[in-house]
Amino acid sequence: MGASSVGSLLTGAVVLCAGVAVWLAGGRRAGARRARLLLAGGGVVGTGPPGWDRARRELHRLRDRLAAEWWAPAAGLLLAALSASVLPVVAGAAAVPVLRRARRARTARRARERRADAVIALCGALAGEVRAGRQPGEALLCAARDSGGFGAAEAAVLAAARFGGDVPGALAAAARRPGAEGLRGLAACWRVAVDQGAGLAAGLDRLEAALRADRDQRCDLRAQLAGARATAVMLAGLPVLGLLLGTAMGADPLHVLLHTGAGLGCLVVGGVLEGAGLWWASGIVRRAEAA
Repeated sequence: MGASSVGSLLTGAVVLCAGVAVWLAGGRRAGARRARLLLAGGGVVGTGPPGWDRARRELHRLRDRLAAEWWAPAAGLLLAALSASVLPVVAGAAAVPVLRRARRARTARRARERRADAVIALCGALAGEVRAGRQPGEALLCAARDSGGFGAAEAAVLAAARFGGDVPGALAAAARRPGAEGLRGLAACWRVAVDQGAGLAAGLDRLEAALRADRDQRCDLRAQLAGARATAVMLAGLPVLGLLLGTAMGADPLHVLLHTGAGLGCLVVGGVLEGAGLWWASGIVRRAEAA
């Protein structure tokens, strides 16, 4: 296979990957567009020939089942076909658990942030219900309904509020979930207000303000660290850009890296340094966020 053929195949692969990325990004907004059309009454939502909506739903379901980490073996197979080497397949298979762990960590972080936002909304809604003259138990039931809930442990808390149970204990148990730590403050406010007659609304206002300040501080820190993350990702992608440029210039870098002793040595050393650099940069970011 000549250099021009390899360059054409690489160009086609890049275009295909870009198209898939656009499809994946656009598909996530299809539900929002459909909801806007339904709520606005803006004409017929379904377009295309009969059965097109069902086919589109099946495609979206298939896309959701194909997790991001399974693109690594696919890329490995493509590189193996281009370079006639089995090493890209092995590397792609080895990358699956690493990418899966990163995806699960990202999903857990988003769930933690949603839970923290729900706790803040609950505190604000509960303060408003108490000021409206409701009893604490009834106010908690209304606030949980108005704020959209605060997680899987909501049922135990609402049952305790509805039937006169240990609401602070249920709140403290629910606060063990990541992101719901603010419920410990709510439990303390509840215990002081109910047992000692202190003002519950004033305590909830201070708790909500503290939780909002903590969330804003985390968001500001994450925004400041976004530049460091982007720099690390860009530096990690430079070797791939170098391979593409070398192929476009008529060289055969894949053959050199995968079929010669010096190339294999450079590939191993470069891969180790690349992994160490990413681990070091991500460790710096994690320590900064933890601090």
